[in-house]
Amino acid sequence: MRDLVIVGAGGFARETAAAVRAINDARPTWRLRGFLDDDPALHGTERAGLPILGGIDRLTEMRETAAVVCVGNPRNYVARQRIVERLALPTDRYATIVHPSADVGAGSSVGPGTVLLAGVVLTADVTVGEHVAVMPHAVLTHDDRVYDHATIASGVRLGGGAVLRRGAYVGAGALIREGVTVGEWSLVGMGSVVLRDVPPGEIWAGNPARRLRAADTPAPPFEELTMSKLVGS
Repeated sequence: MRDLVIVGAGGFARETAAAVRAINDARPTWRLRGFLDDDPALHGTERAGLPILGGIDRLTEMRETAAVVCVGNPRNYVARQRIVERLALPTDRYATIVHPSADVGAGSSVGPGTVLLAGVVLTADVTVGEHVAVMPHAVLTHDDRVYDHATIASGVRLGGGAVLRRGAYVGAGALIREGVTVGEWSLVGMGSVVLRDVPPGEIWAGNPARRLRAADTPAPPFEELTMSKLVGS
């Protein structure tokens, strides 16, 4: 078993802790030490029965401890990317957390730092990058590609060959038509039905989804991630 800490102490972090416990119930894998969070008011308290050990930068002192970054919400969905950049840890320090009830189909891959919560399905030949958050009961179908730092909320359905570019956020219950691309750092509102490509840095919502405005959270000035980087070739 390897030591593990969760960066963040909000809802997603606590859901990830529950997934880790489920993994350990099936097969002891992780010694979950607790959470790290930069809010000093939380230090020394507990969430979900686990201690908040201190600020995020404590992770640099925990040289043998694995981590998973579980922060971000629709109001600030760049936060996960920012923390990963700030920590600058090697890839092998990041855990990949897959709930035992998730179904990862043949030919599919899941990158380090990514979390698949309960009931997630990757049907076949799905590629999911690094530090991706996939909430309960999302379904990703054949040949979908999800780039680093994307967020897929609960109950989302991606049609075959759909693409979520870096940092894209897809709200709960949204449906993405087969072959459609959601651009970098764009946000799709909950319950939306997306029938055509969403450009980078925009907010779309509705049925059918349409552009509402530019995203409040600007795209970070990082180099475009290529698919060859995503799959590690």
